[in-house]
Amino acid sequence: MIKKLYNLKKLQTDQKVSQKLQVLNNVKSIDEEIDSLKDSLLHTSVNRYGPVSDFAVLEIHKATMKEKIYKLEIEKSKLLKIVAMLDKEIVELQKESEQFKYILNEEKKAKVKKILKEEDNKADEYVQSKMIMLTKE
Repeated sequence: MIKKLYNLKKLQTDQKVSQKLQVLNNVKSIDEEIDSLKDSLLHTSVNRYGPVSDFAVLEIHKATMKEKIYKLEIEKSKLLKIVAMLDKEIVELQKESEQFKYILNEEKKAKVKKILKEEDNKADEYVQSKMIMLTKE
């Protein structure tokens, strides 16, 4: 039973770690998109001799990119909070699995001690029976 619980906690830990990696990949992609938008924002321009409306369109475009960057940063902060929460869950699951592992190790030690004691008793009985046989002769 303890072994099943240990394996369950280990499986849950692995699932949380993979979930964390997925979230971190999402954060990385958001970072790349933010960097791309910031780079695009810095290098966006209009024709030097274009009409005034080009400047208005450029300002609208820049404002839209800034707003998208802001939204992406908000989403990134939410994902980072999820990562922090997953870290806490992973630590708790690891603690629980370590507890079950300790219990399993203690059970194994107890079984080994019991087997050794039984073997010792058998050896003692064998020696005693040999001694009895020798004393009869």
